[in-house]
Amino acid sequence: MASLRAYILARVLLTIPMVLILLTIVFFIMRILPGNPVLAMVGMKASEEQIKTLMKELGLDKPLWQQYLDYLWGLLHGDLGRSMIWGRRPVLQEIWDHFPATVELAVAGFTVSVLLGLLTGSLAAVKRGTLLDAGLRVWGILAYALFIPLLGMFFQLVFGVWLHWFPVAGRKNPLIDVPTITGFYMVDSILAGNPWGVVDALWHLALPSLTLGIVLSGIYTRLVRTSMLQVLGEDFVRALRSRGIPESKILFGHVLKNAFIPVLTMMGLQFALLLAGAVLTETTFSWPGLGTFLVERIEYRDYTTVQGTIVFYALLVSTVSLIVDVIYAYIDPRIRY
Repeated sequence: MASLRAYILARVLLTIPMVLILLTIVFFIMRILPGNPVLAMVGMKASEEQIKTLMKELGLDKPLWQQYLDYLWGLLHGDLGRSMIWGRRPVLQEIWDHFPATVELAVAGFTVSVLLGLLTGSLAAVKRGTLLDAGLRVWGILAYALFIPLLGMFFQLVFGVWLHWFPVAGRKNPLIDVPTITGFYMVDSILAGNPWGVVDALWHLALPSLTLGIVLSGIYTRLVRTSMLQVLGEDFVRALRSRGIPESKILFGHVLKNAFIPVLTMMGLQFALLLAGAVLTETTFSWPGLGTFLVERIEYRDYTTVQGTIVFYALLVSTVSLIVDVIYAYIDPRIRY
């Protein structure tokens, strides 16, 4: 237990330089890129005096090193700064306004990918050497190689435009009134006792979560198949079979459980990446999450918002990765830190 606590402490301490390096890179790259937030706000026809006034108000008239140190000082005090455009709202508030949409999409896409990956991977392992196994292995490669916007537009065309089964964009129907309680549309619908809100949330989630889930399921298909084949070759499996234990009980009660350890690690990492990197899916389906928000603010050169969002992403991924490692240690007693 002491070694595990030391490992957790070391991981937390290593997060600090990682975030600092990432923040520094983003800080200087944003200022090297052409364009600036002042021109994005006032346009090219603004007077020189207006531009200078706004530059001073935003602190962009200071030397670059001073801007960097000022931002770090604010960050040390838990202040991610204020947006440089549209009312200069606190960056943390801007992030929270969009984060629930990203979480909903990530959870739905993650669920689809895990269920589909476990099903296809298990079938491929059980039917090893058959035509079904070959087909599922090809499926795993093709699914992971699919381009998310292409698959998303295909689903939009077929299920949205041709069949009219699902909406092609957006997070909810504006005609359904659901009060904002937590920011999570489905949770708010449940708390408000509005079943139509829940149905509407699932209806809008269907195509983007299916798109994201299919692409991510490919890696689970191959990983589950490989892990299960390794476990199926272990001595204890042969011993269980020799005792006459039913094959289904061996597969689901012993093999899948032991094969799940490397899959669990991948699940944690994939979920963290989903929260931080569902940009392509969000932009394809006009989903109002952090990915779409970040792309928009990069276009407007909103320095503080982009920097704050990147820091938030880095801390989020680090936290989820640490939680997965700790769970991994408890599941597999052979792990030593």
